Amino acid sequence: MTILLIILTITIALFVWGKFTPDIIALSSMLSLFLFGILDLKETLSGFSNPTVIMIAALFIIGEGLSQTGWTALSGRKFVEWAGKSVPKLLVIVTMGAGVLSGFVSNTGTVATLMPVTISSAWKIGIMPSKVLMPVAFGSNTGGLLTLTGTPPNIIVSNALTDAGFKGFSFFEFGLIGLPLLIIAVLYFRFFAHKLLPSNKTNNKPVDIESTLHKWIEGYKVDDDYYRLRIRSISPLLNTKIEDWQFEKEFNVSIIRIKRRHPSVLKKIKPFIEFPSPATEFLYHDIITVKGETEAINRLMIKFRLGLLPLEPIRDELKHNLINQEVGMTEVLVTPKSFLVGRKIRRGNYFKRFGIQLLAASRNSKPLLDKIITVKSGDAFLLRGTWENIELLKEQHENFVICGSPEGMAKNIDTLTSKSFIALGALLLMIVLLVFKIVPSAIAALIAAGIVIITKCLPVAKAYKGISWISVIMIAAMIPMGIALQKTGTAQLIANGVVEYLGSIHPLALLGGVF
Repeated sequence: MTILLIILTITIALFVWGKFTPDIIALSSMLSLFLFGILDLKETLSGFSNPTVIMIAALFIIGEGLSQTGWTALSGRKFVEWAGKSVPKLLVIVTMGAGVLSGFVSNTGTVATLMPVTISSAWKIGIMPSKVLMPVAFGSNTGGLLTLTGTPPNIIVSNALTDAGFKGFSFFEFGLIGLPLLIIAVLYFRFFAHKLLPSNKTNNKPVDIESTLHKWIEGYKVDDDYYRLRIRSISPLLNTKIEDWQFEKEFNVSIIRIKRRHPSVLKKIKPFIEFPSPATEFLYHDIITVKGETEAINRLMIKFRLGLLPLEPIRDELKHNLINQEVGMTEVLVTPKSFLVGRKIRRGNYFKRFGIQLLAASRNSKPLLDKIITVKSGDAFLLRGTWENIELLKEQHENFVICGSPEGMAKNIDTLTSKSFIALGALLLMIVLLVFKIVPSAIAALIAAGIVIITKCLPVAKAYKGISWISVIMIAAMIPMGIALQKTGTAQLIANGVVEYLGSIHPLALLGGVF
């Protein structure tokens, strides 16, 4: 018991010190329990098979799925719209928003997804980000007390109750206490705490998706040759393939994207062809996105009897039609040792080797408007491809240097797709399974996480990245400490002492002592 108390004291001291990460401290504590003979091998590693740990890891995946499919970005955009220019109103929105979201998504996941939009909204209304970041942290921690899955401690104590032979807590039972606490936190920030919140000055203004698109439009003159055309019933393009015509050679026009007006699951017609190939067939009422000079587009429309569709403001056009949950854009610089240096490439070309499309280029901060470009070191390219292929460009560091954070930009896409509703449906399914106790809580979370991954709402690689392994390993490695406290009689000794000294005073004193 003495050795155990020494290990526990050192563990707590290291947590408070903060020099080492929590997972390393917890693992060291776990190993110490085994090396000093307090626990056997099975007891030492029992935390890694604990249902609580499995469920927490699955919840991180579900939260990342909601983030990747646009729900968190959409919520963040709504925050800014509702707050307007009012600082107190923004504090209320971010605190309450973080609280409600963290009731269903992990606290860490909530903060990670709301932080970019919170910082951006602070800059937009003219205050320092430090003024609104602390309320997000408090809101997510308090909101974790709304539901059974809101925060790992809730799951741990519920499972402990079940293991002791009692009925576990229901899904929303925590909310009876958690909701009043969240409301108090919101009111406190609204009327008192906003005067105490720090206003730390910084020049590190974030680049959000709106400002990034504006920079690309100005730097690459994307709006000079961007058009959307509709294929009419009288068009000779109908039911032909791209390779049947000489669009590049005859008209100097590149086909960027095709939107099907009549998609069909039975006929295997997808709603979008993001990167048309020579074998892609034109269908009735297709909307084709093209790049080319105005004169060339006019000749194309006359020859093929195409209709010209009005464009939104170019920034919205890029955001809505060229960027979505699956496909994005990024800016790269050509390195001196790149294999592209000296080669001639055509704007609008799709490079199968990398799975990307060259939309525009610039040199010395001036747009290159020629259709065929002789590449030089230092040239900047605006590329379009799937987010997955854009991420893979990082491996091409000898050829390209990626500017900015494509992964961060992908999370700021606030348009919803069918996958968005699948991810939301998976979350709702988990809640139903938990509320009605159809399956154990860990199985319910695994089912929901499995749906998110199998339906490709979240790629497997990003699913693993989305898990906060430090939190998962820390909890798994600290569970054996609880076993050791029980096995050595330390827990019983402490419990008896608390009950004897505080319980004799008043039940509220006992509750305060436990708290």
